[in-house]
Amino acid sequence: MKNSIYQKLFSDYSFNNDQLKNRMVLAPMTRSRANEDGVPTDMMSLYYQQRASAGLEITEATQISLQSQGYAKTPGIYNQDQVNAWKKVTKAVHEKGGEIFVQLWHVGRVGSEKVNGLQPLAPSALKANKTSVYVFEGDNRDATFVDVDVPKEMSQDEIDTTIIDFRKAARNAIEAGFDGVEIHGANGYLIDQFLRSNANKRSDKYGGSKENRARFLLEVTQAVVDEIGAEKVGVRLSPFIMFKDMDDPEILDTIMYAVPYLDRMGITYLHLCEADWDDAPQVSDQFRIDLRKEFHQTIIATGNMTPEKAENLLEKDWIDLAGFGRKFISNPDYPQRVLHNAPLQEITDTHTLFGGRDERGYTDYPSLY
Repeated sequence: MKNSIYQKLFSDYSFNNDQLKNRMVLAPMTRSRANEDGVPTDMMSLYYQQRASAGLEITEATQISLQSQGYAKTPGIYNQDQVNAWKKVTKAVHEKGGEIFVQLWHVGRVGSEKVNGLQPLAPSALKANKTSVYVFEGDNRDATFVDVDVPKEMSQDEIDTTIIDFRKAARNAIEAGFDGVEIHGANGYLIDQFLRSNANKRSDKYGGSKENRARFLLEVTQAVVDEIGAEKVGVRLSPFIMFKDMDDPEILDTIMYAVPYLDRMGITYLHLCEADWDDAPQVSDQFRIDLRKEFHQTIIATGNMTPEKAENLLEKDWIDLAGFGRKFISNPDYPQRVLHNAPLQEITDTHTLFGGRDERGYTDYPSLY
């Protein structure tokens, strides 16, 4: 029996010159199933195909260069082997009628030489306190967490190179068959580090005022828009996230300064990554109202999302799409289960969330439909 209480959530939606079959988004979640060279595996093709009943899928964070990698066995999209492997993923999703964007990622200071052999780069040479990344050592299938390194402050040449890397990665994404890209400007990674006054202590045109701290985000986005077209570009931001030593009292003002510029670029969506722990700061109604006034394309919200919360936000027209994460891990057909009020499966083994040699905890959760 279909659940009739989620009328908005299961309505179709015009997006990216296409029609989404529902308003549910598979949120980006790092799962570390690529090989040691960042090449997506066949398991990943099946994983994303299984979840193609989402209106839109956004892939796990995907590094734009070797320098940008922060965790072991995460995928890249900066060489031909990676692009060719991603083609299998996008083909598998499109065969099921799905739409899929790839999330483009540079971790900045959230990295370690133990992962990629390189010193991390960041806006300033400030280590992120109480922050770790993971590696896989020997035959141990479980992730081993290691402290991040002190980063090197980026030179202008390194900033320019990174912007070019984002642009090339976007071009590679379209070659790989993706419907678009999401620029990862959230969760304490490189772009977010530039935005925040406590992580960015630069004295040049990229630091100091909110206008300067927003410059890197806007330059990256413009470069990607110029490369593949604004209708294929989304941006993810996290104004209420404080982990990875990123608690900045100025972040809301900085983001709200940047949003009208993103709006004028015509990007296809803005993706809010909202805090998802129990005592996290709540997103105010006024912030959502103000954001809607400043940004006129699609707004996605992800974080502690439930179908009930999504329906409420959609009815108020504060968002257009709703992102869901962990429920999609153990319920590959999550939209259909919600629609039919079917029982949900729980994650059976948290050790398989990051990494794994086989399908256990990844593609072996059964579908009902």
